[in-house]
Amino acid sequence: MTKKILTRLLLVAFVFAFSTESNAQFWKKKKKETSKETPKPKPKKGDIKPYSKVVTKEHKTDEGLFKVHTKDDAYLFEIPDSLLKREMLMVTRIAKTSSGIGFGGGKTNTQVLRWEKRNKQILLRIVSHNVVADTILPVHEAVMNSNLEPILFSFPIKAISKDSTATVIDATELFSTDIKPLGFPGFYRKRYQATRMDKSRSYIDRVSSYPQNIEIRHVKTYLASKAPSNNALGSITLEMSNSMVLLPKVPMKRRYFDERVGWFARGQTDYGLDAQKSKTVKYLDRYRLEVKDEDIEKFKRGELVEPKKQIVYYVDRATPEEWVPYIIQGVNDWQVAFEAAGFKNAIIAKRAPTKEEDSDYSPEDIRYSVIRYLASPIPNANGPHVSDPRSGEILESDINWYHNVMSLLHNWFFIQTAAINPDARTNNFKTETMGELIKFVSSHELGHTLGLPHNMGSSNAYPVDSLRSASFTKKYGTAPSIMDYARFNYVAQPEDKGVALMPNIGIYDKYAISWGYRPILDTDAKDEKPVLDSWILKHAGDPMYRFGHQQAGGVVDPSSQTEDLGDNAMKASTYGIKNLKRILPNLEEWTSEKGENYDDLSTMYGQVLSQFNRYMGHVTANVGGVYEQYKTTDQEGAVYTHVDKATQKEALTFVVDELFKTPTWMLDKNIFSKTEFSGSVERVRGLQARTLNNMLDPGRMARMIENETSNGSKAYSLVSMMSDLRKGVWSEIYSGKSIDTYRRNLQRVYLDRLDYLLNKAKDQRGANRGYFKQSGININQSDVKSVARGELKRIQRDAKAASKRGNTLTRYHLQDVVDRIDTILDPK
Repeated sequence: MTKKILTRLLLVAFVFAFSTESNAQFWKKKKKETSKETPKPKPKKGDIKPYSKVVTKEHKTDEGLFKVHTKDDAYLFEIPDSLLKREMLMVTRIAKTSSGIGFGGGKTNTQVLRWEKRNKQILLRIVSHNVVADTILPVHEAVMNSNLEPILFSFPIKAISKDSTATVIDATELFSTDIKPLGFPGFYRKRYQATRMDKSRSYIDRVSSYPQNIEIRHVKTYLASKAPSNNALGSITLEMSNSMVLLPKVPMKRRYFDERVGWFARGQTDYGLDAQKSKTVKYLDRYRLEVKDEDIEKFKRGELVEPKKQIVYYVDRATPEEWVPYIIQGVNDWQVAFEAAGFKNAIIAKRAPTKEEDSDYSPEDIRYSVIRYLASPIPNANGPHVSDPRSGEILESDINWYHNVMSLLHNWFFIQTAAINPDARTNNFKTETMGELIKFVSSHELGHTLGLPHNMGSSNAYPVDSLRSASFTKKYGTAPSIMDYARFNYVAQPEDKGVALMPNIGIYDKYAISWGYRPILDTDAKDEKPVLDSWILKHAGDPMYRFGHQQAGGVVDPSSQTEDLGDNAMKASTYGIKNLKRILPNLEEWTSEKGENYDDLSTMYGQVLSQFNRYMGHVTANVGGVYEQYKTTDQEGAVYTHVDKATQKEALTFVVDELFKTPTWMLDKNIFSKTEFSGSVERVRGLQARTLNNMLDPGRMARMIENETSNGSKAYSLVSMMSDLRKGVWSEIYSGKSIDTYRRNLQRVYLDRLDYLLNKAKDQRGANRGYFKQSGININQSDVKSVARGELKRIQRDAKAASKRGNTLTRYHLQDVVDRIDTILDPK
């Protein structure tokens, strides 16, 4: 019995144990089966991935401002957290262009950008500094509410760096798609009717990272129905350049603009000023030149000191070796101007290092300002710069030197100086001669990169006869500023031995650099004004220190013109024409080369006529001219003054005598026989038409009406001018002489211009926006049409009376004049 019970108990224990073990195994299996049924969720698209999964060994990394990781056609930016919310300047240029769209290198857009992190995105915002207010002022909030920073692009975050200090994004689409602020400018799109970008013919060429900037080159192709070249393709291809530049953490101290000293400047509407209206403040574009802490006392004592950071320009290695020393000297010549500002060794030019000398050097690196030599047929040079919109600090600048600028220099120097200068009497100048011309252009363009615009009023400071003095010109050059277009000394005559032929760094240049760059220590930018004002007033009224604005849209101020010399256009042009008359008979000899055709003779004959035409423009500007002398309210005298009556009358008489009376001296039959089968008659007509139309410009006539209204008999009235002009153009109908071909053409030009004034001229708005100046006039409600109609009737009457005299062509011409005037007076 006991055995049976024991056996049953053992059996139960065994079964229980087996059952327990089976249950355990069952649950283990169940657990495993369950885990198989619920696998770990896969990463979702757009999730932040491990760094090693995004930046792989297959990527090539370029270290710099950002790390740029490149693989195939994709570009990853690794943005340090320390640079988030830092402001950066994006400069967009057309690097390489299709034929017919200007030339490469010109800026098309600049804007400030800021990278920001928001959740799983990086946002690229456009920052505006056009409207501001101090953060401590209540109005600051209103300014911020009215100027929300737009988002240019958003990027999903791809990864976080291993040390968690940087964020990785894929920046490819920012440059591979058509982001308008970074691509083809809107005005070009409109002009060439570019509709959209063709992605199949567009690509990113490269992205390069440097310590303070990132350079992106991308090729864009746009469908365009009015492409300027290769029109059959219906598209335009160009290479865009985007330079993203880190702006300084602490902006440079500003210097506020004054229109009495010429300077490139930028404006900002400041709502925090103590003014009962929105007010724009302007401040200069200039390099950050600061006194070293250890030299402050020396500077205060008036000793020259070296700046904390020198301005250095590197001459491109591609520059032909013979021109390098002259380009370098053109830069170094500006040292005298910076000495006037209190600095020594402030500026210098060097040859660009080779790869062996400096493997880090690149002309695209924002730390280097470069004088670039471009093998291009473009006859030009320019000096753009990149500056901080918050302060005006110039961060970098380049001078673009196009090979064919030498042809411009040759032609100008030949035509303006060959009469007195044997070195200019050839198609190919000596290296030393061309080198001096290159140095001149180098200095001029360098001035632009320092912040100086053209000063077209500079050359007016010198009496014309002083330009014939060797002692005067060697001391002062041909103008007080190299920033004028006072090219070469066309006034000097053959007997004026030893005169200087071109400008140098002059009195005005030293003054302007000192005014803009001399530090005013221990003073806030806004409190500098009394000191800056005192520096200007010290030289008030001295023409050597005058700034005259360049004019576009028409010349209003005759004392501020391009290409002119001296204080009297009529006198200077008389000397210039004398020299042209000396050059013309020698033109074939000075341009001929054995075995060559007459292309150079033809080109230089055209240059003679162009120079003559410039003289006519310089003189014409005096008729109806108004001088502009910038002043502030604490200075006496007018800002705007009409040119006096005698000078205006002298100018018109000059044009009549030198141009409207046929300039037969320029009709060289020998040159015509070797350069053209026809064209001389039409060429003279064209010269006369340009000047006559300029003389009878509605804006000029409006100023003459206003002058007479204000000043009465002291003014050269419009009626007096028209009478003098009529007598000069139509003299034969009063003298009874026959009218030759050239004069008949001129008289028909006159009728066409009066027809324009009477029947076709449009009203124009007045404008005085720096460069652009234009006199406003309502043609229908002004005296212009009355005067034009009266002159036409007077000429018709006089021509009818004279139509029975003279040879057959003269009679036919005058009969035609009578009939033409009928049509003009009654077009219907």
